[in-house]
Amino acid sequence: MSTGEGTYEGFTAEERAAMKEHAQEGKKAARRASKADKAAEAERDVVAKIAEMQESDRVMAERIHAIVKEHAPELAPKLWYGMPAYALDGKVVCFFQSAEKFKARYATFGFNDTAKLDDGTMWPTAFGLTEVTPEVEKRIAALVKQSVA
Repeated sequence: MSTGEGTYEGFTAEERAAMKEHAQEGKKAARRASKADKAAEAERDVVAKIAEMQESDRVMAERIHAIVKEHAPELAPKLWYGMPAYALDGKVVCFFQSAEKFKARYATFGFNDTAKLDDGTMWPTAFGLTEVTPEVEKRIAALVKQSVA
């Protein structure tokens, strides 16, 4: 972060906390026994993280979790920097970031570069969310399907 005078103050407390969570997630994943155990425990971790969210974020994250599982079952749930995420071959394709996590005014549903969303020379990779309506559900389902096509 810049102070405006060209000095660097470092990461915010929220960013540092996310990095610590990411390190803990990696250690926990390395300790898991079988691939099936890893997948089941990762799913439980994501569901537990969603359950910890404040109500508005939790409702959206639960819907997104269900949409991803239904429309892109090949994506494996996992925690990523303390956020629910969905990976293909170990690489995160998409993720949900609660508004509360970074004290933002809206939640975010985003895609990493492994998502196959390319559309010309410029396309969106993150979407601000305040509510997951039926119309938004359809859009998320289409994006998730496209991301793994």
